[in-house]
Amino acid sequence: MNQNGHIPRERRRVDYAAAAGYQMEQYCREHPGSPSAARRPQLFFRGDLWIALLGRNMEEGIVGIGSSVRAALRAFDAQYLAGQPLPNESVNSPMKRRHTYTVQLRRPPKC
Repeated sequence: MNQNGHIPRERRRVDYAAAAGYQMEQYCREHPGSPSAARRPQLFFRGDLWIALLGRNMEEGIVGIGSSVRAALRAFDAQYLAGQPLPNESVNSPMKRRHTYTVQLRRPPKC
């Protein structure tokens, strides 16, 4: 704090970064299987909005924008999942696909 009682701009920037990091960690603990928890996008604050970005830039990457860190991460998760192919389509194996088998149990297992 300087003589006028103001916090220097650099200090405020660090405080925003620390708060955003804490909020992201909290969100990832609450949603451990989310794309945000798995991919850990970068967080930016522009104007009044938070931006979660995975990629080099907003044009090529996956982006979530919201009024809070939590909202930006939720939007990121939605965009990430909307752009993902179905699980069977996402496997790009050099091997040829084999037959798939389904097993049906005659009686439920005892737990």
